[in-house]
Amino acid sequence: MNADQTLLVLASASPRRRELLAQLDIRFTVSAADIDETPHAGEAAEAYVGRLAREKAHVVASRHPGAWVLAADTTVALGAELLGKPRDAEEAQAMLTRLSGRTHDVYTGVALAGRHEETLVVRTRVTFRALSSGEMSWYANSGEPLDKAGAYAIQGKGGFLVAGVEGSTSNVVGLPLGETVALLERAGLPLPWRAS
Repeated sequence: MNADQTLLVLASASPRRRELLAQLDIRFTVSAADIDETPHAGEAAEAYVGRLAREKAHVVASRHPGAWVLAADTTVALGAELLGKPRDAEEAQAMLTRLSGRTHDVYTGVALAGRHEETLVVRTRVTFRALSSGEMSWYANSGEPLDKAGAYAIQGKGGFLVAGVEGSTSNVVGLPLGETVALLERAGLPLPWRAS
């Protein structure tokens, strides 16, 4: 196969998704999609991340005909409330206060478009420790929460906030690796461990 036939395009500007995918030695390029990420009125977390992942994948697939295009979107849900990325440290601290001592869900929608069309949504349950106001203030002002759904990075400093995880930890980071690999295998993408 030539390079065009084996091309995977990651439709994401997220450095965390790039790092996760790169760990698997899968060849890919990056082409971010700029879409409106506003939730629809009453849209549930699962539907929201699935829709955004599909939209991102289709936007980028239109720019890369013949490629497999992989997109993902992650959100944190506390009950029916979606917690996106905080605008500032104050909003981050408010989110951390709401999550403190509670269990929430992290949903990631993963979509493949172009040569194969499929979308899946993965849910992971995360429980936070009961946090002190000092811990929350320090972390909120560390800068780390500002580009993270739910205002924390489990793979970074924010790992100390977490008491337990039920499900895929890579899902919480932004790309559920096991499910993503299964999706790419179903799509027929040449993967490093498959014979050519």
